[in-house]
Amino acid sequence: MSVEIERKFLVRADTWRDRVSRSIRIGQGYLCTDPERTVRVRLKGEQGFLTIKGRNDGIARAEFEYEIPLADAEALLKLCPQRLDKTRHLVEHAGHTWEIDEFDGDNIGLIVAEIELSHVDEAYVRPDWLGNEVSHDTRYFNSNLSTHPYTHW
Repeated sequence: MSVEIERKFLVRADTWRDRVSRSIRIGQGYLCTDPERTVRVRLKGEQGFLTIKGRNDGIARAEFEYEIPLADAEALLKLCPQRLDKTRHLVEHAGHTWEIDEFDGDNIGLIVAEIELSHVDEAYVRPDWLGNEVSHDTRYFNSNLSTHPYTHW
């Protein structure tokens, strides 16, 4: 079993933009948004993925992700009642890769930075552009943003 350990933060400044090493468009939808298990379909550039995530236990949760054929991902996305689109920017900082998601559509204006850790107590250096932590605020879970968009809060 794979475990995802992730901290999520709001972004308070644009100074990260000049440090981006790569950006990629992501479209995703949810086949299931039950808090016990979410099932996500994702188009990431020209790749398709199916991801199943378990219930959050603090900042950790079970995660199973599988690459699937692009045509399958496109067909599965059509079955998703809600979806969201974003651009993911990768920024290296003090030995960690930060994923900065800049949302589009009904979530436009929301920019969230995530860091994946190898264990829950792993130390990391906070970049100066990082704002408040929202790891435990369910409104910022992508599955919730697909059904309760940021611009509707």
